[in-house]
Amino acid sequence: MGGDDAPRVPVEGACLAAGSFDVSIALVGQEARIKAELERLGFDPAENRITVVDAPEWIEMGESPATALRTKRKASVLLAAEMVAEGKAQAMLSAGNSGAAMGAAMWKMGTLQDIERPAIAVVVPHTAGEMIFLDAGATVDCRAHNILQFGQMGAAYARCRLELDAPRVGLLSIGEEASKGNALTNAAHKLLEESDLNFIGNIEPHEMMHGSADVVVCDGFVGNIALKTMESMAEFVMRFVMHHSGNEGSVNSEKGGLLDELKKKIDWAEYGGALLLGVKGICIISHGRSTPAAMARAVGVAHQAVEKQVLASFS
Repeated sequence: MGGDDAPRVPVEGACLAAGSFDVSIALVGQEARIKAELERLGFDPAENRITVVDAPEWIEMGESPATALRTKRKASVLLAAEMVAEGKAQAMLSAGNSGAAMGAAMWKMGTLQDIERPAIAVVVPHTAGEMIFLDAGATVDCRAHNILQFGQMGAAYARCRLELDAPRVGLLSIGEEASKGNALTNAAHKLLEESDLNFIGNIEPHEMMHGSADVVVCDGFVGNIALKTMESMAEFVMRFVMHHSGNEGSVNSEKGGLLDELKKKIDWAEYGGALLLGVKGICIISHGRSTPAAMARAVGVAHQAVEKQVLASFS
């Protein structure tokens, strides 16, 4: 029931994913509306391992997550998190209120040992490959030890996702020098430096995009702004190149092929969703503006996280 055009987009995304991945999908939400969408698509859920779990309530994007989770005990996001906690599902996915998804996951699944606050970890492309960027918005008010924990979780995820033995961890700041930044980044720098992580120091944004680190950490407020800036810049670049290419994106031409490769590299929708690290279960947070294709890719992210046993990497 989450996202800018729910339940249409999540249902269409689930139908796409059902044909692409070896998964069973439970659509959690208002049963009548979900079944109407499946009927509109002419999609037989029984033949494609899709089930519908009725949730009479859901949390709107503008609602306070804490208040809504307390008052809407049958909200779809709570029921989805409960399914994971009870072993009825191996992962949950939400494109709705990210604060509510995070709160539901923490409440129903619990947090990993020694982890105080979760972080949204985004796989970000750079000139040499990919990196893990966190926190992208789960914990906006951080303390230094939270950022240290983000680094520890990010490094564990990088060892699993990027298959690196000793991922380089950098702290996003306004300068390379250890003294640069505010009180929070200075304190976090000290803790990271004293840890057993492969900490390489402060990372400026331009270094981040050139692959200077495998894991880049920051507080959720800075991280969410940085992520949305990257997304908007990627959209600008795509529109600018498309407008001035003299080729409207035909992938059959040389220009079109390059444009298609560029889109795959920088379009946030190509990456589907981000992993919420720090909870005892797989929780994928997707963009509210996700398309059906992006939702299907998010199912793929969840599938990969289960297959690669991401949770086991934190033990």
